Amino acid sequence: MAWNEPGNNGKDNDPWKQGGRDQGPPDLDEVFRNLSKKFGGIFGGNKNTSSNSNNSGGSAALILIAVVALLVWAFSGFYTIKESERGLILRFGQYHSEVMPGIHWKPTFIDTVTPVDVTSVRSLRTDGFMLTQDQNLVRVTFEIQYRVFDARAYKFSVVDADSSLREATDAALRYVVGHSIMDDVLTKGREVIRQNTRTELEQIISPYAMGLELVDVNFRDARPPEEVKEAFDDAIAAQEDEQRYIREAEAYAREIEPRARGQVNRMMQEAEAYKQQTLLKAQGEVARFEKLLPEYLAAPQVTRDRMYLETMEQVYGNSSKVLVDVKNGNNIMYLPLDKMINNSGDTKAPAMNPLAPNRTNGNEGRTPDLRPEASRADSTRTGRG
Repeated sequence: MAWNEPGNNGKDNDPWKQGGRDQGPPDLDEVFRNLSKKFGGIFGGNKNTSSNSNNSGGSAALILIAVVALLVWAFSGFYTIKESERGLILRFGQYHSEVMPGIHWKPTFIDTVTPVDVTSVRSLRTDGFMLTQDQNLVRVTFEIQYRVFDARAYKFSVVDADSSLREATDAALRYVVGHSIMDDVLTKGREVIRQNTRTELEQIISPYAMGLELVDVNFRDARPPEEVKEAFDDAIAAQEDEQRYIREAEAYAREIEPRARGQVNRMMQEAEAYKQQTLLKAQGEVARFEKLLPEYLAAPQVTRDRMYLETMEQVYGNSSKVLVDVKNGNNIMYLPLDKMINNSGDTKAPAMNPLAPNRTNGNEGRTPDLRPEASRADSTRTGRG
């Protein structure tokens, strides 16, 4: 009896029977035919057994292709968002959610992921000829740096956020330059123009909520047309020289001022010292006079003569004069003039002797009185008394 003939209800020839002697590997063709029958019944296929047997090979291939396609579709849904990015998920073209950095999965052909860099700083430059307030033409180059802080607003608030920002920058710059004079644009007013342009640009883009944040605004260059460039270069050089001279003058002033203050303090200290010295000297003179006054009241003549002799001693002690006594009648004497000149420091020549005979006034042989006039008057009054 063949293995596929019915016998004992086909139980003795069941190849899947456990413990049978003739147990072997399952027949793959039979497995695929059974699967084909099941799927054919589900999808409304022909119930004829003969046609199912003919199409069993093609159905098995389609199922295998479907399984492979399903696996490819599943694996194609894995994606990675970088650390500096944020992922925007669009489900059937409509915004659904935002994903953070890492590995994620999406159903392919259903969701679309758009990564947006929110960390890098981007640059945008604009330049062109602009008309100033004083009707002059100047070429200005301006650069801004910005970054994205809101990925959804950056992608969906406007059609193209970068292009919109460029147009807003150009509008803000032309507005600020149009309200400034050319000298400020070319020289000293650049910082003011930079700050005003940033303020104006922030006011322009604020209503649109583009998800952009300004990092820095730089005034790159400003120059006049080529036809008048040389004249403006000379004017700018003159202004730079002016600023340089001003800085040098300020540096000189900062250098001189401490020195002058030091001299003022020194002069004030010297004046204070001279004041104290003069005051102490006057006090000493007063104290000496107060001590001398009782002596003078007790013996006026003796005190007067003593003061006279002390004064003459001080006067003649520093003089190179020679006193000669002519009463002895010896008019021939040796004077060591060379030593006297050396002792006086070679600065004073020997003067005429005031005690020599005076032949012009008829007082020959008399010794003149060299005491002060007040002392002589006192002596005269005393003698007469």
